[in-house]
Amino acid sequence: MKKKILLLATGGTIASHSGANGLIPELQADALIKYVPEVLDFCEVDAVQLYNIDSTNVTPEHWLKLATAIQEEYDNYDGFVICHGTDTMSYTAAMLSYLVQHSPKPIVLTGSQKPIDKEDTDGRINLRDSFLYAASDTASDVVIVFQGNIIAGTRAKKIRTKSFNAFASVDFPNLGVIRDGKLINYIVTPKKEKPQFFTALNEKVALLTLTPGVKADILDAYFRLHDAVVLSGYGTGGVPEGEYYGFYDVIQSWERKGKTLVVTTQVQQEGSDMDVYRVGRGLKNRFDLLESYSMTNESIITKLMWILAQTKDDNEIRKLFYQSVNYDLIG
Repeated sequence: MKKKILLLATGGTIASHSGANGLIPELQADALIKYVPEVLDFCEVDAVQLYNIDSTNVTPEHWLKLATAIQEEYDNYDGFVICHGTDTMSYTAAMLSYLVQHSPKPIVLTGSQKPIDKEDTDGRINLRDSFLYAASDTASDVVIVFQGNIIAGTRAKKIRTKSFNAFASVDFPNLGVIRDGKLINYIVTPKKEKPQFFTALNEKVALLTLTPGVKADILDAYFRLHDAVVLSGYGTGGVPEGEYYGFYDVIQSWERKGKTLVVTTQVQQEGSDMDVYRVGRGLKNRFDLLESYSMTNESIITKLMWILAQTKDDNEIRKLFYQSVNYDLIG
């Protein structure tokens, strides 16, 4: 029996036409299916247009709408394929990993670097591969399928702006690949009986990337406007110390007011290890902060949005942050 797959279209380059001011998402969900008629040989497809935007314009409200659409249709389909713009696809994949946890049915995000109606597009192959994976008996949870790579939703990062191999799995292997129309699994996630859905987010999370000379008043402003700040330090997670920068006084002030601080690193590979240098260890020993270790920025930010909508208790925040979801925290 053919699997039933629901296509959720949200816009992005794959659905775009050239306009006077650049590419604009215009194609509707049904039109996308017409470019990959071969998928109907192995699955039944329905299509829904949730919205049609450039993914640069994605907001947390769009994430909640996506998760709600999946929840409402979950019992009616064997899997889901989401057409999405590439620029924020990693954020959406991470967010869905927290809003729809432990899904025994696959939730696949894909898109393209060129519109699907172009002769040299990568859109048709990406869309076909996504349906192939979604119709597989071994597929589950939230993933990105792009250029033949199957990437866990919390491990993906866009690393190229124009090339077809736009995404990489950071510090974690691909779950599998699709070659010549055949699925090769490297990691098969054990399936749960049913997913756990969440319907709330706290948008008051921000990322501050340190640069030499940036002063603590910037961090102070970030804390004033947000419930959690992700501080992107240097190397293994170093944060400047001393009076010139003044970060310690600001962090102490806002810690007393119940704000959450996560320290991560600007280095893409191998994660943080704040115990290596004094500029990391001194901060970590003094304050009740969270360290990101191997998590991507996309996962840190969206996980905090999910956590802070569930609880304001410091101990519970810590517990949930260090609870691995869809391979977001390794080791």
